Amino acid sequence: MMADCENVELPNTAGRNLKQWLQEQFGNRPLEQAEDMRLHNAAHLGDLDTLRTLLQEDIFKQQINEKLIWSCGLLPCTPLRIAAMMGHCKCVEFLISQGAKVDLVDVKGQTAMFMAVVNGHLDCVKILLKAGADPNGSIHHRSTPLYHAAQVGRVDILRELIRFNADVDIDHRLEQRAMFGTRTLANLSVCPLFISAAYHHFPCFRILLNAGANPNYNYNGPVSREALVRGRASCMLDAVLKLGCEPAFVRLLLDHGADPYLVPWDELDPETMVRLKVNAEALRIYQEAKRNPRRLMHLCRITIRKIMGKERLSCISSLELPETIKRFMFHED
Repeated sequence: MMADCENVELPNTAGRNLKQWLQEQFGNRPLEQAEDMRLHNAAHLGDLDTLRTLLQEDIFKQQINEKLIWSCGLLPCTPLRIAAMMGHCKCVEFLISQGAKVDLVDVKGQTAMFMAVVNGHLDCVKILLKAGADPNGSIHHRSTPLYHAAQVGRVDILRELIRFNADVDIDHRLEQRAMFGTRTLANLSVCPLFISAAYHHFPCFRILLNAGANPNYNYNGPVSREALVRGRASCMLDAVLKLGCEPAFVRLLLDHGADPYLVPWDELDPETMVRLKVNAEALRIYQEAKRNPRRLMHLCRITIRKIMGKERLSCISSLELPETIKRFMFHED
């Protein structure tokens, strides 16, 4: 199929309908030239009986990891990706048991896992993760399953991805860029923690921080004033204030070790506060943190969590410690 794609000339007519062109090239060919798409169509419909019947034949066993354009679709993709997108859990399980590769991508770099998350199918997500699917999706796609879950506020999916060690800090497909010659400044919008704050999904924001997301993400040196003039936030705390987030967001960032001295402004005039939609109480909490040192107990918690690292934070619950200390370490006090 992919070899055929390489030899097909792209349409020259400007604005031509992509679906129509794809169907002409791959869906409406004579039967002797076209692939049999019954396996892919059955995955789309969730027809488990048909899948079982078809996969008894060698020709369809060979198709289980092939990317075809099925009758209801636009993009070449595998039966597993189709079943995961539609939320057909039993079909997902059966296809995996028959040798479907869990991390194959479609032509857009989307894995079955990513499509299950995008379409909100938690049960399919669980099945794919248990089968060894990468919780971070594919390096060929510019987003991750965890990023999307944080954006839409799916706490249940977020927890499951984190349980299987999804990267909580950044969509690492986007490289940091050198900006303005004075520092490396990544775009905060690629960070799951930022996107959860931008959409005011506080439960997601809390889960990400508790799983080890960097509260000072995006700070690598002296702040570029030119960058800030253009509206860029210097760090996560700066972003949360500028986004007009509720005071709870600021408190949580500070509790997890956000450095208030990284925010390059203190007092704001009323006009600027209205323009930036700054929450007055959130600003007060930030200013108070900047004036007063943290308590020693909080500093110890921040230091211990930093030493543990986000990969080992979950081990705290198995340590021989009093439950009150474990709850404190997980900010459940």
